[in-house]
Amino acid sequence: MTHFSRPALLASLLAAALSLPALAGDAAIVQPVAAGVTTVTLAQQAPIHWVSVVQIAASLDGLPPMAVGFDIDDTLLFSSPGFYRGKQEFSPKDESYLKNPAFWEKMNNGWDAFSVPKEVGKALIAMHLKRGDHIYFVTGRSATRTETVSQTLQQTMGIPTERLNPVIFAGDEPGQNTKVQWLKDKQMKIFYGDADGDIKAAQAVGVRAIRLLRAANSTYRPLPLAGALGEEVIVNSQF
Repeated sequence: MTHFSRPALLASLLAAALSLPALAGDAAIVQPVAAGVTTVTLAQQAPIHWVSVVQIAASLDGLPPMAVGFDIDDTLLFSSPGFYRGKQEFSPKDESYLKNPAFWEKMNNGWDAFSVPKEVGKALIAMHLKRGDHIYFVTGRSATRTETVSQTLQQTMGIPTERLNPVIFAGDEPGQNTKVQWLKDKQMKIFYGDADGDIKAAQAVGVRAIRLLRAANSTYRPLPLAGALGEEVIVNSQF
């Protein structure tokens, strides 16, 4: 048994007393966890225009082949692994890596080997290939001297060589939506994307805008509000 001197005992009691308010304060801020849900809370949904790939295909029945476009990152590919690696290597404390040509050289020339193709992207590409549509890829990535992104998309999305159009690197310019002119030049009728900029680019030139959900664990934050711009949103399109 340990014996304390009177001064030591008093000091110990004082320290304990001083710690009590802090402990009480910590306990006071703990919020109770909801025990469950009701049918009312389960049924609450945002009033947006949900569609499926099958419904999109049905809406195109009887229409001739057309030009359609796709964003890449978080639309066709879950490419966060490469972007995460780039941030850690080139600018762990900020987003300046996105302006670093050295990062884009790596991202556009191999790091998509770590990107995961989205299943909804495969389904959409297959549907448009079957229709005979002309498929274009328009990305906000910076252009590099060489690139393997086109090859990655061809392999992961099952695109025949004769049907493959090389990726268009629109880049990123402050205050400018760099995709708008490309959608207009290629006379696209539909454009798919996950970001507000994708939807706004399509709407700016009268192109049908369709949103794919960005995965919850994407490094591209904050997550956008799907459907907030009045666009169609594909169900279960986060993966």
